[in-house]
Amino acid sequence: MALLTKDGLDRVIQLLVNEGLVDANEVATVQQEVIQTKQPLLATLSSKKLVNNEMIAHATATVMGVPYVNLKDVEMDQNVLKLLSYEVAERSMAVPLGEANGQMVVAMLDVGNVQAVDYLSTLTGKPVRAVMSSSDGIQAVLNQYKGDFTGVQQAVKVTNREVVQKAASSNVKTITQDSPISKALTSILEFAVKSKASDVHIEPLENALVIRCRIDGVLRKFMELPKAIEPALVSRIKILSNLKIDEHRIPQDGQFAVMVSDKEVDLRIAISPVVWGEQVVIRLLDKSGTSMEIEAMGMTGRALRAVMQGISRPNGMILTSGPTGSGKSTTLYALIKKIKSERINIVTLEDPVEYKMDGVNQIQVNVDAGLTFASGLRSILRQDPDVVMVGEIRDSETANLAVQASLTGHLVFSTLHTNSAAGILPRLLDMGIEPFLLASTLNTVIGQRLVRRVAQKRTAMQSTEMQTEEINNIVGGLLPKSQDEVPEVSEDLGYAGLPLANQNSYTLVKGVEDQESPGGYSGRAGLYEAIDVDEDIQKLIISHATSAEVMRVAKEKGTVTMRQDGMLKALSGITTMEEVNRVASDLA
Repeated sequence: MALLTKDGLDRVIQLLVNEGLVDANEVATVQQEVIQTKQPLLATLSSKKLVNNEMIAHATATVMGVPYVNLKDVEMDQNVLKLLSYEVAERSMAVPLGEANGQMVVAMLDVGNVQAVDYLSTLTGKPVRAVMSSSDGIQAVLNQYKGDFTGVQQAVKVTNREVVQKAASSNVKTITQDSPISKALTSILEFAVKSKASDVHIEPLENALVIRCRIDGVLRKFMELPKAIEPALVSRIKILSNLKIDEHRIPQDGQFAVMVSDKEVDLRIAISPVVWGEQVVIRLLDKSGTSMEIEAMGMTGRALRAVMQGISRPNGMILTSGPTGSGKSTTLYALIKKIKSERINIVTLEDPVEYKMDGVNQIQVNVDAGLTFASGLRSILRQDPDVVMVGEIRDSETANLAVQASLTGHLVFSTLHTNSAAGILPRLLDMGIEPFLLASTLNTVIGQRLVRRVAQKRTAMQSTEMQTEEINNIVGGLLPKSQDEVPEVSEDLGYAGLPLANQNSYTLVKGVEDQESPGGYSGRAGLYEAIDVDEDIQKLIISHATSAEVMRVAKEKGTVTMRQDGMLKALSGITTMEEVNRVASDLA
């Protein structure tokens, strides 16, 4: 709500009383209450349902002498919404209404915020004419970004009438098959797919149901629904996932597939009981949206050559590491695609099978049936495989079996949860693998993280003094020293047009923020480091060297670290230094 002076607040209250919208005695009672609670008067009147937000916004606009617009039931044109990105609109609580006479008309919660108006004017390059709307009205417009939410809106409308009434009955299945709920779920999933979200979070609060999407690795709230819709929506998801709809005490996992825009999207469902209900996390696996090309994912230069050398060997282990959601499995798929042929038998053991590949025998782990990574790996080795992919090495038994498989002539791919490539080595030693066995079986270890790519619409800028110092410290030794070295160094590192080293400033890029590029980013790229396990590294393994010692020797031998790879990507206009520091600030 707009910030008001005491005189302005008194005038708003008087107007509401004069119009018969609120009782003067009730206002007086609330005024005494807020003296103790220190809460805003108008917000308290609204929370007590003595007067609604639209009336308050209208009265405030009248007192301030600015136009008012009710947006609660307005369907916005998606082309109009593109005038401001969702992130900007949400952050400023301001939504575009269109252009008129060379001005951008924007509905705002606080029309008196001069800084916000100036920011929007600078961002759009046009003068901004602000009109007032309520928080409910602005949220209703925000909910329409990037999708048709008529299904959700319809479900919300029937919530208080039908859904709640039916929820009192015992036939939950009948409730959840009602078209409003089905359409609401469809609208949410369509939005997620169109936004290229990797996950959808449905989170119950005390008085609301929040929908958030993870886009390019960052969670963003895009919808808040009435609390009453939660049971029916969660039950609908359970039915589609073949889960128990009457079980609310323990976590449940399931999956199903949907068709969105003629694309099949696999959904992995995880439901967990929380304080205010049941939280649902939906992982979206869009097979058509993944390139499965290691070069397109961002691996290049020395790291790419080390990995290609590792997978060209007939046996041994290729291990990739990184935090959850860093693209480890996708990297393994891309590497398998590189070597896949009719002449070799490739068998994978995954939990779950995320992407189905022709010509690859993929096995789904089923712990309840006794099919674990360890037992499955024993079975795989009896199937005459040439290449084995184990989704994750989680325990010492699986680790030992993977080592034995590589010793018996198999090429083994797998992942571990460590912070860096060098961290893989002590982690496996901790699992009880004999150092001499580990040294003789490891081909290549890979560390990776994901950063957001700069959007196609971008602007150039010069690095600050602090950024320049950081670039020189991290990659100054890698960059070309003269113009003659540029072609050779660019080919070696895999990045064209690298600047000369030790400059006073460097040219960087920043994406232009719009609806399709929240924060100025669109898509993701990998930061990679790959260590070729040669004789020197093998000696370190046998001597139980720390990961820091291994990384030091690897850097001396030419390994480009993830942090260095990120800085090279920033200098090449692929990402920004802010992104690199966000995901790799803990790395050397």
